[in-house]
Amino acid sequence: MAKTYGVGIMGAGNISAAYLKLAPLFKGLEVRAVADILPAAAQKRADEFGVKAQTPDELLKNSELDVIVNLTIPATHYSVSMDIISAGKHAYSEKPFVLSLEEGMALKKAADDRNLKVGSAPDTFLGGAHQQARDIIDSGKIGKIMSGTTHVMSRGMEHWHPNPDFFFQVGAGPVLDIGPYYVTDLIHLIGPVKRVSAFTSMARAEREVTAPGPHQGTMVKVGTPTTIHGIMEFHNGAIVTIGTSWDVASHGHHNIELYGTEGTVYVPDPNFFGGDLITTDIAGTKTPVTPWQHPFGKANQDLDKEHPRANYRTAGLADMMQAIEQGRPARCGLDVALHAVDVMTSLLKAGESGQVLTLSTTCERPAALSPEDSQALLKA
Repeated sequence: MAKTYGVGIMGAGNISAAYLKLAPLFKGLEVRAVADILPAAAQKRADEFGVKAQTPDELLKNSELDVIVNLTIPATHYSVSMDIISAGKHAYSEKPFVLSLEEGMALKKAADDRNLKVGSAPDTFLGGAHQQARDIIDSGKIGKIMSGTTHVMSRGMEHWHPNPDFFFQVGAGPVLDIGPYYVTDLIHLIGPVKRVSAFTSMARAEREVTAPGPHQGTMVKVGTPTTIHGIMEFHNGAIVTIGTSWDVASHGHHNIELYGTEGTVYVPDPNFFGGDLITTDIAGTKTPVTPWQHPFGKANQDLDKEHPRANYRTAGLADMMQAIEQGRPARCGLDVALHAVDVMTSLLKAGESGQVLTLSTTCERPAALSPEDSQALLKA
């Protein structure tokens, strides 16, 4: 990139450490300050990573910042991003960037009126494994994608998260919390969604927190569906079922399976940048795919463990800032994030109404990120 962009972090929770640690990998990004409504939390991160600790108001007014990363809780993503835009800065949000289509459209208008950009995680679909899956699909090796399945199911967050209450309230649940990784990856792999339908349920009205910590043994009231089974019809004609649940002790489904006219591709967990790819031919013979040399597939985390991971969070932000310079759409841009929110909230609405809902938004497939494109985002 031609210039170095000043980056601020709004929200000093767990995910902030990943952004602060990984941002230095990318060209043109310099994290200069972190803020939180809890001054001690901001100071802790500032001391840990050598940046300035500020109040939220000070961060918004900081003239050294070009873009602010919104890492607050999902319920405040919209209001905080609107504050960022109102302060004259670009905004990049953790997922989901808003909780309703109306919020997303309002944020889009505010950004467009000020000639500013809004981007959003997840950026894991930029990872080496998912880009290789995209390359396989685009090559025509497995023919035209006609259908598929995607599953993200577990027994819930209360078993490991010390304060899981917000996961079970309106605006969260498995679709809006974990679903963005899966829905965004599907949009990237096969394009925008046309229609959805779903059934939803709730296994328990209350859930006991068993994770160690101050809330262990307390009960959390559940205010949103915890099991959602839906169907998505894509504009390209593909029909993909989606199962998301926090009521499942164990299951045997692959993360994403896409079925083409000439074979199948098994796509790894879109919560991560890497993973193992498998394809089959028309006879169903499975073949592990040799990983290609993609910079965002190279393991850089847990290198001392049996299964090291590739983690390049902040790639979406780096791409957005490069896109501003180049005058092109960002791969993790607002239109893609807004369409993903439309898909997820429509699945929940369909579960309530029992109807088939036609989406009111669409988007272009994010451009593929080749090994050369991704290397251009990284420092030498």
